[in-house]
Amino acid sequence: MSLWTDKKFSDLGLTYWITRQTEKLGLRRPTPIQVECIPRILQGQDCIGAAKTGSGKTFAFALPILQKLSEEPTANFALVLTPTHELAHQIAEQFIVAGQPMNARVCVVTGGTDYLIESQQLEKRPHIIVAMPGRLADHLTGCNTYSFAALQFLVVDEADRMLCGSFDEDLMVINRFLPAKRQNLFFSATLKDFLKTSIVFPIADDVFEWSEQSPVATVETLDQRYLLCADYDRDTVMVEALRKYKEDQEDASIMIFTNSKKDCQILSMSLNSFGFSNVCLHGFLRQRERVAALNKFKSKHVRIMIATDVASRGLDIHDVQLVVNHRLPKKPIEYIHRVGRTARAGRAGMAISILRFPRDLEALGEIEALINTKLTEYSVDDRLVQRIFMQVKVARAEAEINLDNKDFDERKHKYRRLRWIQEGLDPDEMEAKWKEDMKAREQERRERLRQENEERRKRDKQTIASPAVVNDARFQAAANDKKFKKRKFIPPEKLNELIEQRKTEAKGGKKARARGKGDKKIVKKKAKMAQ
Repeated sequence: MSLWTDKKFSDLGLTYWITRQTEKLGLRRPTPIQVECIPRILQGQDCIGAAKTGSGKTFAFALPILQKLSEEPTANFALVLTPTHELAHQIAEQFIVAGQPMNARVCVVTGGTDYLIESQQLEKRPHIIVAMPGRLADHLTGCNTYSFAALQFLVVDEADRMLCGSFDEDLMVINRFLPAKRQNLFFSATLKDFLKTSIVFPIADDVFEWSEQSPVATVETLDQRYLLCADYDRDTVMVEALRKYKEDQEDASIMIFTNSKKDCQILSMSLNSFGFSNVCLHGFLRQRERVAALNKFKSKHVRIMIATDVASRGLDIHDVQLVVNHRLPKKPIEYIHRVGRTARAGRAGMAISILRFPRDLEALGEIEALINTKLTEYSVDDRLVQRIFMQVKVARAEAEINLDNKDFDERKHKYRRLRWIQEGLDPDEMEAKWKEDMKAREQERRERLRQENEERRKRDKQTIASPAVVNDARFQAAANDKKFKKRKFIPPEKLNELIEQRKTEAKGGKKARARGKGDKKIVKKKAKMAQ
């Protein structure tokens, strides 16, 4: 399906001032989801819309809401709920830009900023509120001065994630404060059956439902690759892949996804020491740090961003040429959202997923079945990988040592106590109980990991011998390669020795430079004396 249609925004029932504003923003033609959903929303129907990332979903609900607002300007006219800070700020920006001619007031409520400041912004009676469920629920239950009686629109963006159950408690709190008569708009990159049967936000029987018809869940301009690695050289393979890609496209913008906050931070520090300047984005960063990192990447001051799945949904970052899955996502559906950060708005892009062979083949099969596409190989020179193997291992070990574990542990501690307080439990009592259980949990974890490793080794043998691998030409060479059968590692004492050696060399270099400066000063003094 083509990204653009042959219609004009004026054909959709939008007024002149909005169509003129879309022209100023460089939007000449509407996308299919905008053509289908905007007229229905203007007619007053509930709407469920699903389309691939980069297909213009935000303007599909923002433009009709702004038109209705211009006809009857009232405070708290629309509420937009989103799962992440970054997406909330992006949606707010698009409302502000599109609604500039009518001076639309937009308020963002996401947490990460001062609670009192957010309260003051809500009291200023904004037209549009863009919020994350948890923080908005806190405001509504903590103060009874906010009224949503005039609310006309409830928008749930990334609805497949928002309505899957993990946000239900906060959404139910919010729903108590909303009028029963309103328009419900659910938008997502993927359409799920449970959206129509949501226990939190019931949707009308005559809901208009539209989904982009395509046998492939990712865009045609996306080149999807895989890169095989052994258990021990994932980071090394990724560094070589980055070096190779950067050789051809030096100014390319690259997003690297991994699965945990700690791994995200360590990977960022490792790549910085290797000369790959980058920023990282994860949930343990403060809001100002997250905004600063995102702005640096968007403005191309920094060309590489390393992120967890907080950056996988909805973010509209122009000209990302490459997405790398350092680790495969835990759920196959998240793969679609991650790779959707590139090849947007008809542009070309590449996605490389690093796979441990044969451990990740099962997950790869699930992803390929979901997107109805087979990934092709992105090869790197194994000799170059081996050449930098020790350097990358040492760089990562140094990053792990230098990581402020205390800071990470303190933030985890704060999140635990906050969760207990929200659940109505005594945080001191729960903390004492948590510490008592730590030893037992650690022992259980070690035993579980031992059992999982044994089971994994058995599964790996079965996977290599399975028809899926034997009959797949892509993996036949890897199945016979001794590299993937080894469980190679560097002893910790050897790594520590190399790290100390690098520190000594660094100190030696500093002293040599200092001596050089001293010699220059002596020469200058002698020159003055000679004069």
